[in-house]
Amino acid sequence: MEYHNPVLLKETVDGLNIKPDGVYVDVTFGGGGHSREIMKRLGANGKLFAFDQDEDAQANSIDDKRFVLVPENFRFIKRYLRFYGVKEVDGVLADLGVSSHQFDVPERGFSTRFDAELDMRMSKKNELNAYRVINEYEEQQLRKMFFDYGELKNASGLAAAIVAARKEKPVKNTEQLKQVLSRFLPAHKSNKILAQIYQAIRIEVNQEIEVLKEFLIQTEEILKPGGRLSVISYHSLEDRLVKRFMRNGMFEGEPERDVYGNFEVPFKSIEKLIVPTEEEITANNRARSAKLRVAEKI
Repeated sequence: MEYHNPVLLKETVDGLNIKPDGVYVDVTFGGGGHSREIMKRLGANGKLFAFDQDEDAQANSIDDKRFVLVPENFRFIKRYLRFYGVKEVDGVLADLGVSSHQFDVPERGFSTRFDAELDMRMSKKNELNAYRVINEYEEQQLRKMFFDYGELKNASGLAAAIVAARKEKPVKNTEQLKQVLSRFLPAHKSNKILAQIYQAIRIEVNQEIEVLKEFLIQTEEILKPGGRLSVISYHSLEDRLVKRFMRNGMFEGEPERDVYGNFEVPFKSIEKLIVPTEEEITANNRARSAKLRVAEKI
Protein backbone atom coordinates (compact mmCIF):
# COMPACT_ATOMS: atom_id res chain seq x y z
CA MET A 1 0.00 0.00 0.00
CA GLU A 2 1.38 3.42 -0.92
CA TYR A 3 1.90 5.48 2.21
CA HIS A 4 0.78 8.79 0.79
CA ASN A 5 0.23 10.29 -2.64
CA PRO A 6 1.43 13.91 -2.35
CA VAL A 7 -1.05 16.55 -3.42
CA LEU A 8 0.07 19.45 -5.67
CA LEU A 9 3.60 18.03 -5.55
CA LYS A 10 5.24 20.13 -8.26
CA GLU A 11 3.36 23.34 -7.43
CA THR A 12 4.15 23.17 -3.72
CA VAL A 13 7.87 22.56 -4.23
CA ASP A 14 8.05 25.07 -7.11
CA GLY A 15 6.64 27.59 -4.64
CA LEU A 16 9.75 27.24 -2.48
CA ASN A 17 11.98 28.50 -5.33
CA ILE A 18 14.68 26.01 -4.30
CA LYS A 19 18.29 27.18 -4.18
CA PRO A 20 20.70 24.24 -4.59
CA ASP A 21 22.69 25.20 -1.48
CA GLY A 22 19.67 26.31 0.58
CA VAL A 23 18.24 24.99 3.84
CA TYR A 24 14.62 23.83 3.75
CA VAL A 25 12.04 22.32 6.09
CA ASP A 26 9.20 19.92 5.27
CA VAL A 27 7.10 19.95 8.45
CA THR A 28 4.72 17.19 7.32
CA PHE A 29 7.04 14.44 6.08
CA GLY A 30 4.51 11.58 5.88
CA GLY A 31 5.53 9.26 3.05
CA GLY A 32 8.30 11.64 2.04
CA GLY A 33 6.90 12.62 -1.37
CA HIS A 34 7.44 16.36 -1.02
CA SER A 35 10.79 15.82 0.72
CA ARG A 36 12.10 13.61 -2.08
CA GLU A 37 11.12 16.23 -4.65
CA ILE A 38 12.98 18.90 -2.64
CA MET A 39 16.04 16.63 -2.39
CA LYS A 40 16.14 16.24 -6.19
CA ARG A 41 16.54 19.99 -6.49
CA LEU A 42 19.21 20.40 -3.77
CA GLY A 43 22.92 20.39 -4.50
CA ALA A 44 25.68 18.74 -2.46
CA ASN A 45 25.63 21.56 0.11
CA GLY A 46 21.86 21.82 0.47
CA LYS A 47 20.04 20.64 3.59
CA LEU A 48 16.53 19.42 4.33
CA PHE A 49 14.97 18.99 7.76
CA ALA A 50 11.67 17.14 7.98
CA PHE A 51 9.23 16.81 10.88
CA ASP A 52 6.65 14.11 11.57
CA GLN A 53 5.23 13.08 14.94
CA ASP A 54 3.59 9.95 13.50
CA GLU A 55 5.73 6.93 14.35
CA ASP A 56 4.60 5.18 11.14
CA ALA A 57 6.10 7.94 9.00
CA GLN A 58 9.58 7.38 10.39
CA ALA A 59 9.88 4.14 8.40
CA ASN A 60 9.99 6.31 5.24
CA SER A 61 13.09 8.27 6.25
CA ILE A 62 15.56 9.19 3.50
CA ASP A 63 19.12 7.84 3.74
CA ASP A 64 21.06 10.92 2.70
CA LYS A 65 23.57 13.00 4.66
CA ARG A 66 21.74 16.16 3.54
CA PHE A 67 18.52 14.97 5.23
CA VAL A 68 17.41 14.97 8.89
CA LEU A 69 14.05 13.60 10.08
CA VAL A 70 12.89 15.07 13.39
CA PRO A 71 10.29 12.78 15.04
CA GLU A 72 8.34 15.62 16.65
CA ASN A 73 5.29 17.85 16.19
CA PHE A 74 6.06 20.82 13.95
CA ARG A 75 4.77 23.20 16.61
CA PHE A 76 8.35 22.85 17.95
CA ILE A 77 10.01 23.78 14.65
CA LYS A 78 12.16 26.63 16.00
CA ARG A 79 13.33 24.68 19.05
CA TYR A 80 14.51 21.67 17.05
CA LEU A 81 16.14 23.69 14.30
CA ARG A 82 18.10 25.52 17.00
CA PHE A 83 19.10 22.12 18.41
CA TYR A 84 20.70 21.39 15.03
CA GLY A 85 22.35 24.82 14.96
CA VAL A 86 19.98 26.32 12.40
CA LYS A 87 18.62 29.82 13.01
CA GLU A 88 17.34 30.71 9.53
CA VAL A 89 16.07 28.72 6.56
CA ASP A 90 15.29 29.41 2.90
CA GLY A 91 11.90 27.75 2.76
CA VAL A 92 9.23 25.89 4.73
CA LEU A 93 6.64 23.49 3.30
CA ALA A 94 3.51 22.20 5.07
CA ASP A 95 0.92 19.74 3.73
CA LEU A 96 -1.69 19.91 6.48
CA GLY A 97 -4.36 17.37 7.38
CA VAL A 98 -4.37 13.59 7.54
CA SER A 99 -2.20 11.42 5.30
CA SER A 100 -3.65 8.76 3.03
CA HIS A 101 -1.89 6.16 5.18
CA GLN A 102 -3.59 7.38 8.35
CA PHE A 103 -6.97 7.23 6.64
CA ASP A 104 -6.29 3.75 5.26
CA VAL A 105 -5.19 2.08 8.51
CA PRO A 106 -8.50 1.16 10.22
CA GLU A 107 -7.21 1.03 13.79
CA ARG A 108 -6.12 4.68 13.69
CA GLY A 109 -9.81 5.63 13.71
CA PHE A 110 -9.49 8.51 11.21
CA SER A 111 -11.76 7.13 8.52
CA THR A 112 -15.55 6.94 8.46
CA ARG A 113 -15.20 3.76 6.35
CA PHE A 114 -14.06 1.44 9.14
CA ASP A 115 -15.24 0.38 12.58
CA ALA A 116 -12.39 1.12 14.98
CA GLU A 117 -11.68 2.23 18.52
CA LEU A 118 -12.01 5.96 19.04
CA ASP A 119 -8.41 7.14 18.66
CA MET A 120 -7.56 9.75 15.95
CA ARG A 121 -4.16 10.63 17.42
CA MET A 122 -1.52 11.80 14.96
CA SER A 123 1.06 10.61 17.50
CA LYS A 124 0.48 7.60 19.73
CA LYS A 125 2.37 9.47 22.47
CA ASN A 126 -0.52 11.91 22.92
CA GLU A 127 -2.58 11.28 26.04
CA LEU A 128 -5.76 12.79 24.63
CA ASN A 129 -7.61 10.59 22.15
CA ALA A 130 -11.09 10.52 20.60
CA TYR A 131 -12.40 8.14 23.29
CA ARG A 132 -11.59 10.63 26.03
CA VAL A 133 -13.08 13.54 24.09
CA ILE A 134 -16.36 11.70 23.46
CA ASN A 135 -16.68 10.17 26.93
CA GLU A 136 -15.17 12.82 29.20
CA TYR A 137 -15.81 16.25 27.69
CA GLU A 138 -18.61 18.35 29.17
CA GLU A 139 -21.61 18.89 26.92
CA GLN A 140 -20.71 22.54 26.31
CA GLN A 141 -17.17 21.53 25.31
CA LEU A 142 -18.54 19.03 22.80
CA ARG A 143 -20.99 21.61 21.46
CA LYS A 144 -18.21 24.18 20.96
CA MET A 145 -15.97 21.59 19.30
CA PHE A 146 -18.62 20.51 16.79
CA PHE A 147 -19.60 24.11 16.04
CA ASP A 148 -16.09 25.60 15.80
CA TYR A 149 -14.18 22.73 14.20
CA GLY A 150 -16.89 20.88 12.31
CA GLU A 151 -18.93 23.98 11.40
CA LEU A 152 -22.02 21.90 12.24
CA LYS A 153 -25.28 23.79 12.71
CA ASN A 154 -26.76 21.04 14.90
CA ALA A 155 -23.77 21.01 17.29
CA SER A 156 -26.07 21.27 20.33
CA GLY A 157 -28.06 18.19 19.32
CA LEU A 158 -24.92 16.15 18.62
CA ALA A 159 -23.42 17.04 21.99
CA ALA A 160 -26.65 16.26 23.88
CA ALA A 161 -27.02 12.88 22.14
CA ILE A 162 -23.47 11.84 23.08
CA VAL A 163 -23.90 12.88 26.72
CA ALA A 164 -27.22 11.00 26.97
CA ALA A 165 -25.79 7.85 25.39
CA ARG A 166 -22.67 7.66 27.53
CA LYS A 167 -24.74 7.76 30.72
CA GLU A 168 -25.92 4.28 29.74
CA LYS A 169 -22.51 2.97 28.65
CA PRO A 170 -19.24 4.38 27.25
CA VAL A 171 -19.06 5.08 23.52
CA LYS A 172 -16.07 2.91 22.62
CA ASN A 173 -15.80 2.76 18.84
CA THR A 174 -16.68 4.54 15.64
CA GLU A 175 -19.64 2.26 14.91
CA GLN A 176 -21.22 3.05 18.29
CA LEU A 177 -20.65 6.75 17.70
CA LYS A 178 -22.46 6.52 14.35
CA GLN A 179 -25.38 4.73 16.04
CA VAL A 180 -25.59 7.37 18.79
CA LEU A 181 -25.70 10.13 16.17
CA SER A 182 -27.76 8.23 13.59
CA ARG A 183 -30.75 10.56 13.74
CA PHE A 184 -28.52 13.44 12.64
CA LEU A 185 -27.28 11.48 9.61
CA PRO A 186 -29.88 11.54 6.83
CA ALA A 187 -29.00 9.05 4.09
CA HIS A 188 -28.40 11.67 1.38
CA LYS A 189 -25.95 13.66 3.54
CA SER A 190 -24.59 11.12 6.03
CA ASN A 191 -21.06 10.91 4.58
CA LYS A 192 -20.64 14.69 4.49
CA ILE A 193 -21.93 15.18 8.05
CA LEU A 194 -19.88 12.27 9.38
CA ALA A 195 -16.78 13.75 7.77
CA GLN A 196 -17.47 17.06 9.57
CA ILE A 197 -18.01 15.24 12.89
CA TYR A 198 -14.76 13.29 12.50
CA GLN A 199 -12.92 16.44 11.46
CA ALA A 200 -14.06 18.26 14.59
CA ILE A 201 -12.97 15.42 16.89
CA ARG A 202 -9.64 14.99 15.10
CA ILE A 203 -8.83 18.70 15.28
CA GLU A 204 -9.59 18.69 19.01
CA VAL A 205 -7.57 15.53 19.73
CA ASN A 206 -4.50 16.85 17.91
CA GLN A 207 -4.92 20.56 18.78
CA GLU A 208 -4.54 21.24 15.08
CA ILE A 209 -5.65 24.88 15.11
CA GLU A 210 -3.35 25.81 18.01
CA VAL A 211 -0.48 23.90 16.39
CA LEU A 212 -1.00 25.67 13.05
CA LYS A 213 -1.02 29.10 14.69
CA GLU A 214 2.14 28.38 16.71
CA PHE A 215 3.87 27.06 13.59
CA LEU A 216 2.95 30.02 11.36
CA ILE A 217 4.15 32.56 13.94
CA GLN A 218 7.52 30.78 14.09
CA THR A 219 7.93 30.80 10.30
CA GLU A 220 8.15 34.59 10.44
CA GLU A 221 11.11 34.23 12.82
CA ILE A 222 13.01 31.43 11.05
CA LEU A 223 12.62 32.35 7.39
CA LYS A 224 15.32 34.50 5.82
CA PRO A 225 14.24 37.62 3.91
CA GLY A 226 13.19 36.25 0.53
CA GLY A 227 12.51 32.84 2.05
CA ARG A 228 9.34 31.07 0.99
CA LEU A 229 6.40 29.54 2.88
CA SER A 230 4.35 26.99 0.91
CA VAL A 231 1.24 25.61 2.66
CA ILE A 232 -1.51 23.21 1.53
CA SER A 233 -4.70 23.21 3.61
CA TYR A 234 -7.80 21.03 3.30
CA HIS A 235 -10.60 22.86 5.06
CA SER A 236 -11.76 26.43 5.49
CA LEU A 237 -10.61 26.76 9.12
CA GLU A 238 -6.99 26.11 8.17
CA ASP A 239 -7.09 28.03 4.91
CA ARG A 240 -8.57 31.09 6.61
CA LEU A 241 -5.71 31.17 9.14
CA VAL A 242 -3.05 30.66 6.46
CA LYS A 243 -4.56 33.33 4.20
CA ARG A 244 -4.84 35.93 6.98
CA PHE A 245 -1.35 35.24 8.28
CA MET A 246 0.24 35.50 4.86
CA ARG A 247 -1.71 38.69 4.14
CA ASN A 248 -0.99 40.66 7.31
CA GLY A 249 0.89 38.52 9.83
CA MET A 250 -2.16 38.19 12.08
CA PHE A 251 -5.03 35.73 12.52
CA GLU A 252 -7.66 38.28 13.49
CA GLY A 253 -8.18 41.98 12.93
CA GLU A 254 -5.89 44.26 10.94
CA PRO A 255 -2.36 45.53 11.65
CA GLU A 256 -1.94 49.07 12.96
CA ARG A 257 -1.34 51.70 10.30
CA ASP A 258 1.06 54.62 10.51
CA VAL A 259 -0.02 58.25 10.06
CA TYR A 260 0.14 57.78 6.28
CA GLY A 261 -2.20 54.79 6.35
CA ASN A 262 0.55 52.25 5.64
CA PHE A 263 1.28 49.12 7.62
CA GLU A 264 4.17 46.69 7.66
CA VAL A 265 3.51 43.02 6.99
CA PRO A 266 6.01 40.13 7.24
CA PHE A 267 5.05 38.39 3.98
CA LYS A 268 3.95 39.07 0.45
CA SER A 269 1.88 36.58 -1.54
CA ILE A 270 3.72 35.03 -4.48
CA GLU A 271 0.87 33.20 -6.14
CA LYS A 272 -2.87 33.46 -6.16
CA LEU A 273 -4.66 30.53 -4.60
CA ILE A 274 -3.63 27.28 -6.35
CA VAL A 275 -6.01 24.32 -6.52
CA PRO A 276 -5.58 20.88 -8.12
CA THR A 277 -6.54 20.19 -11.71
CA GLU A 278 -9.48 17.93 -12.54
CA GLU A 279 -6.94 15.30 -13.64
CA GLU A 280 -5.23 15.31 -10.24
CA ILE A 281 -8.54 15.10 -8.40
CA THR A 282 -9.57 12.13 -10.56
CA ALA A 283 -6.25 10.41 -9.84
CA ASN A 284 -6.20 11.29 -6.14
CA ASN A 285 -9.54 11.92 -4.45
CA ARG A 286 -7.83 13.45 -1.41
CA ALA A 287 -6.79 16.38 -3.59
CA ARG A 288 -10.36 17.62 -4.11
CA SER A 289 -10.35 20.06 -1.17
CA ALA A 290 -6.66 21.06 -1.30
CA LYS A 291 -5.71 24.75 -1.42
CA LEU A 292 -2.13 25.90 -1.83
CA ARG A 293 -0.89 29.32 -0.79
CA VAL A 294 2.67 30.57 -1.21
CA ALA A 295 4.23 33.65 0.41
CA GLU A 296 7.67 35.22 0.61
CA LYS A 297 9.25 36.75 3.70
CA ILE A 298 9.80 40.46 3.18
